[in-house]
Amino acid sequence: MPCRPALTRILREHIKEEALKPGDLLFPGENGGILSGSVFRRAWRTLTPEEFASPLGKRVYDLRHTCLTTWLNAGIPPAQIAEWAGNSVPVLLATYARCISGQLRDHQRRIEAGGDLPELPADG
Repeated sequence: MPCRPALTRILREHIKEEALKPGDLLFPGENGGILSGSVFRRAWRTLTPEEFASPLGKRVYDLRHTCLTTWLNAGIPPAQIAEWAGNSVPVLLATYARCISGQLRDHQRRIEAGGDLPELPADG
């Protein structure tokens, strides 16, 4: 899954400091398992009132929704996004297709840039 370079550096440093191996959790729960929902809820309470009131602050899932929508609007192929997100393409498009916007002019330019039909060979 793609990640911003600054976050990649932070995560790589964390992996190095913790001597993590493939399959280890980046941020394990108290007993070594996955983080519980209560941990996410407590972290969510640290948002400012403005952040919490924003469209991204309603649910943790909204961050995922925003990320996938942003990628789709950036023109990343749905098959690639589905792979990163752990979805099938039909599920991805059924959920997010209505969120794709702002690409119509670019698509029209691409179609027009394709040019005319090729010339037919002369009869001879």
